[in-house]
Amino acid sequence: MLLPKLESVLENLGENIKLARLRRKYSSELVSERAGISRSTLISIEKGKSGVSIGNYLQVLFVLGLEDGFGKIALDDELGRKLQDANLQTRKRAQKRK
Repeated sequence: MLLPKLESVLENLGENIKLARLRRKYSSELVSERAGISRSTLISIEKGKSGVSIGNYLQVLFVLGLEDGFGKIALDDELGRKLQDANLQTRKRAQKRK
């Protein structure tokens, strides 16, 4: 079960995938065949269903030539870097042995 905000994100992704397919004038049969998935799975992807595996989403993005965008997810993690920098402390040197 996803939070409503996350459901909305997936729905937007699905809609964007559908629009990309339609802009290329690819039929759902063609895309599902090339992606190695059933047509019903493609329909679920285009609706942004959370039960579809991330691998199937990636297969469809590959067929549409959009897989490179997938690798950019979380690439610029500004919040994570700030949190990491806040926790970094300079270490004191160990005392020299005599």
